[in-house]
Amino acid sequence: MDESIAAYCRVSTEDQSLERQLQSTSEYATSVLDADLGDVHTYRDKSTGTDTDRSGYRDLMEDVEAGEFEAVVVHSVSRISRSIQDLDATVDRITDSGTELRIIKESFEFLPDEEDPYQTAMFQLLGVFAELEASMAQQRTREGLQARITGEEEYVHGPAPLGYAKDDGRLYEADNHQEVCIVLEMVQNDNLSKRKAASRLDTSRATIRRTLDDRAELYGLAQ
Repeated sequence: MDESIAAYCRVSTEDQSLERQLQSTSEYATSVLDADLGDVHTYRDKSTGTDTDRSGYRDLMEDVEAGEFEAVVVHSVSRISRSIQDLDATVDRITDSGTELRIIKESFEFLPDEEDPYQTAMFQLLGVFAELEASMAQQRTREGLQARITGEEEYVHGPAPLGYAKDDGRLYEADNHQEVCIVLEMVQNDNLSKRKAASRLDTSRATIRRTLDDRAELYGLAQ
């Protein structure tokens, strides 16, 4: 594929870095889609909104509908949309314009004039997770935890909590943060045992118990 590729990258606060997404999307475009780096056009957004009313997103969609790109590449489902409705609308707008949508983390490929019922169902399920993540992020902000997550304060309480990573005393969400939040909520609601949760997250039952007892607020969960 030697056509122009669009890469879309978004973070939810001004303090977060786009670097990982920029690297991920550019590497995918060049290695998987065989695009020249100069043919990769990047659209960026930094915001705290839970919808798609963002300038970078709007510019991307306008250019896609103008037929300027062969494919759109994003790092993960939660970067391109925050709800099932947004997911459906975004996929339809991109593919109806004759453009592919490639989502790296979840290994989704949405191609014009093609439909995979199983993939569509999985995509909608991930939309639920993305919507849940947005809701929990709002709750963390209301509870005054955003400063600890985005690095405005040092985190000096030992190793990073489950689903987080630490760099020079600053906490940030790890790649599995969304999954951790979902699994912990399932345990809290008695929909999943601590043993199964520990196995799924590659940790111990004691860690699951301590996390829910002592740090539930970090995951938007009521104690």
